[in-house]
Amino acid sequence: MARAVVLLSGGLDSSTVLYIAMDLGFKVHALSFRYGQKHTHELRAASMVAERAGVEEHLTAFLDPRLFRGSSLTGGGEVPDGRESPVGSGPIPSTYVPARNTVFLAMALAYAETIGSRDVFIGVNALDYSGYPDCRPEFIEAFQHMADLATRSAVEGGPIRIHAPLLSMTKAEIISRGLELGVDYSITHSCYSPDEAGRPCGMCDACVLRLRGFREAEVDDPASYSRGRSRDALQD
Repeated sequence: MARAVVLLSGGLDSSTVLYIAMDLGFKVHALSFRYGQKHTHELRAASMVAERAGVEEHLTAFLDPRLFRGSSLTGGGEVPDGRESPVGSGPIPSTYVPARNTVFLAMALAYAETIGSRDVFIGVNALDYSGYPDCRPEFIEAFQHMADLATRSAVEGGPIRIHAPLLSMTKAEIISRGLELGVDYSITHSCYSPDEAGRPCGMCDACVLRLRGFREAEVDDPASYSRGRSRDALQD
């Protein structure tokens, strides 16, 4: 059985991608990161998702938080309210983490070569997203080109393919596909600003997109939001 590396944050999108990779017949090696993010509850979710799915291996890489200073996700200010402007419009939000997907994919590439895998999966999405430059099709295409030049496996005739199966899907479509595959969304964590108990805020970009996706998929979100704020986030 072929092996695949799946970048797993513990959120809705990456968890769905993990199940997509398994459905395609891959033996999955999941890779998560602790990089100084304030919302570390996502790592607990990643562990639960990986265990529930029965992955071959789940690694968590530790990166020096100083590499990613300046983002509101790593302590550089408050996480903005996702309702301040339409999600995905306007300037790149403060929740952008410098070159995060570039760094994560590079490490996934190394991991793939190490285990003899020719497939890397990432859950980026270009439709229902927050406007990050490293979630665009152009970025994935450029990284694929780089991977074809930078790895021994590619030079020797076995290039590593970068898969972004959610790239052109809406959040509702992602949720529907995940439910078909048996993803337990109750154990996933999408929030950028959870409370001390780990309950999602219902107001940040990630929560707004998640809630809107469940609404459009006509399915209840199984997450338990703090102080019932999720109802406000759904009002356009």
